[in-house]
Amino acid sequence: MTKKKSSKGKDPLHGVTLKNMLEDLVEYHGFPYLADKVKIKVFSVNPTFNTSLKFLRKTPWAREKIEKLYTYHFVIRKEKEKPRKNAQ
Repeated sequence: MTKKKSSKGKDPLHGVTLKNMLEDLVEYHGFPYLADKVKIKVFSVNPTFNTSLKFLRKTPWAREKIEKLYTYHFVIRKEKEKPRKNAQ
Protein backbone atom coordinates (compact mmCIF):
# COMPACT_ATOMS: atom_id res chain seq x y z
CA MET A 1 0.00 0.00 0.00
CA THR A 2 1.41 3.39 -1.01
CA LYS A 3 0.80 6.64 0.78
CA LYS A 4 -0.55 9.53 -1.22
CA LYS A 5 1.00 12.88 -0.42
CA SER A 6 -1.52 15.58 0.26
CA SER A 7 -1.02 18.60 -2.00
CA LYS A 8 -3.79 20.60 -0.31
CA GLY A 9 -1.37 23.07 1.24
CA LYS A 10 0.86 23.31 -1.81
CA ASP A 11 -1.72 23.98 -4.52
CA PRO A 12 -1.73 27.76 -5.09
CA LEU A 13 -5.15 27.54 -6.79
CA HIS A 14 -6.83 25.65 -3.95
CA GLY A 15 -10.15 27.36 -3.26
CA VAL A 16 -9.95 29.71 -6.24
CA THR A 17 -12.76 29.20 -8.73
CA LEU A 18 -12.42 29.66 -12.47
CA LYS A 19 -14.92 32.51 -12.19
CA ASN A 20 -12.71 34.28 -9.63
CA MET A 21 -9.62 33.77 -11.78
CA LEU A 22 -11.32 35.22 -14.85
CA GLU A 23 -12.77 38.15 -12.86
CA ASP A 24 -9.35 39.04 -11.46
CA LEU A 25 -7.59 38.73 -14.81
CA VAL A 26 -10.20 40.76 -16.70
CA GLU A 27 -10.27 43.44 -14.00
CA TYR A 28 -6.49 43.68 -13.79
CA HIS A 29 -5.54 43.26 -17.48
CA GLY A 30 -8.69 43.39 -19.61
CA PHE A 31 -9.80 41.25 -22.52
CA PRO A 32 -7.24 42.65 -25.02
CA TYR A 33 -4.37 41.37 -22.86
CA LEU A 34 -6.05 37.98 -22.45
CA ALA A 35 -6.63 37.78 -26.20
CA ASP A 36 -2.93 38.40 -26.74
CA LYS A 37 -1.78 35.83 -24.16
CA VAL A 38 -4.39 33.13 -24.79
CA LYS A 39 -5.20 32.94 -28.49
CA ILE A 40 -8.93 32.22 -28.43
CA LYS A 41 -11.70 34.10 -30.25
CA VAL A 42 -13.85 34.41 -27.16
CA PHE A 43 -11.36 36.96 -25.80
CA SER A 44 -10.79 38.86 -29.03
CA VAL A 45 -14.12 38.96 -30.90
CA ASN A 46 -16.87 40.70 -28.94
CA PRO A 47 -15.75 39.32 -25.55
CA THR A 48 -18.19 38.94 -22.68
CA PHE A 49 -17.53 37.55 -19.24
CA ASN A 50 -20.24 34.88 -19.31
CA THR A 51 -19.36 33.60 -22.78
CA SER A 52 -15.69 33.44 -21.85
CA LEU A 53 -16.43 31.58 -18.63
CA LYS A 54 -18.68 29.08 -20.41
CA PHE A 55 -15.98 28.43 -23.04
CA LEU A 56 -13.25 27.96 -20.43
CA ARG A 57 -15.37 25.49 -18.48
CA LYS A 58 -15.78 23.35 -21.60
CA THR A 59 -12.22 23.65 -22.94
CA PRO A 60 -9.52 22.10 -20.72
CA TRP A 61 -6.49 23.43 -22.64
CA ALA A 62 -7.80 27.02 -22.49
CA ARG A 63 -8.66 26.67 -18.80
CA GLU A 64 -5.13 25.43 -18.12
CA LYS A 65 -3.68 28.50 -19.82
CA ILE A 66 -5.88 30.79 -17.71
CA GLU A 67 -4.84 28.93 -14.55
CA LYS A 68 -1.16 29.35 -15.45
CA LEU A 69 -1.63 33.04 -16.26
CA TYR A 70 -3.51 33.58 -13.00
CA THR A 71 -0.86 31.69 -11.02
CA TYR A 72 1.88 33.83 -12.52
CA HIS A 73 0.17 37.19 -12.00
CA PHE A 74 -1.54 36.65 -8.67
CA VAL A 75 0.53 34.00 -6.87
CA ILE A 76 4.13 33.98 -8.11
CA ARG A 77 4.46 37.75 -8.55
CA LYS A 78 2.91 38.35 -5.11
CA GLU A 79 5.49 36.04 -3.57
CA LYS A 80 8.31 37.90 -5.36
CA GLU A 81 6.97 41.28 -4.21
CA LYS A 82 6.76 40.36 -0.51
CA PRO A 83 9.28 42.33 1.54
CA ARG A 84 12.10 40.25 2.96
CA LYS A 85 12.42 40.09 6.73
CA ASN A 86 16.08 41.14 6.75
CA ALA A 87 15.70 43.93 4.19
CA GLN A 88 15.50 47.41 5.73
